[in-house]
Amino acid sequence: MSIQQDFGGALKGEFLARYLDNLALLERLHRLMLDVIKDEFERLGAADINPVQALLLFNIGDHEVTAGELKTRGYYQGSNVSYNLKKLVELGYMYHKRCAIDRRSARVRLTPEGHEMRARVADLFRRHAEEMQQKGVVEFAMLDTVARTLRRMEHFWSERIRYIY
Repeated sequence: MSIQQDFGGALKGEFLARYLDNLALLERLHRLMLDVIKDEFERLGAADINPVQALLLFNIGDHEVTAGELKTRGYYQGSNVSYNLKKLVELGYMYHKRCAIDRRSARVRLTPEGHEMRARVADLFRRHAEEMQQKGVVEFAMLDTVARTLRRMEHFWSERIRYIY
């Protein structure tokens, strides 16, 4: 075995280690984001919904969607999204309307209360973005690079699901 082959193997091992570190970081960041939302809602006295439901409201915004559309966009898992949408309807944060063509499917959209809750999450994200920018935690160019990298990884994984497996 040549020195070049050993070096290439080490690089592959280093890439794998960095890749796995990044995957673990993505998981931790997602959980931390949910904890940040939970803490914010506890401070505001809005403990009737959980952080996942708050993110659902945030991501739906002004759109009218079905659970299937949310799953297709890749935001949520099947039973998880259905359960959370049902709870949000029960709590008065969403309107629910059966589709005329397919009675099994339902469209949902935010109520005024849902828009209020969404605004709280948007305000939280806005404040964090401003503070990160002011403190130099993250620069715009870095965010742009991270977003491009994550989109490339998303595309790679999506292709694996669609065409290989």
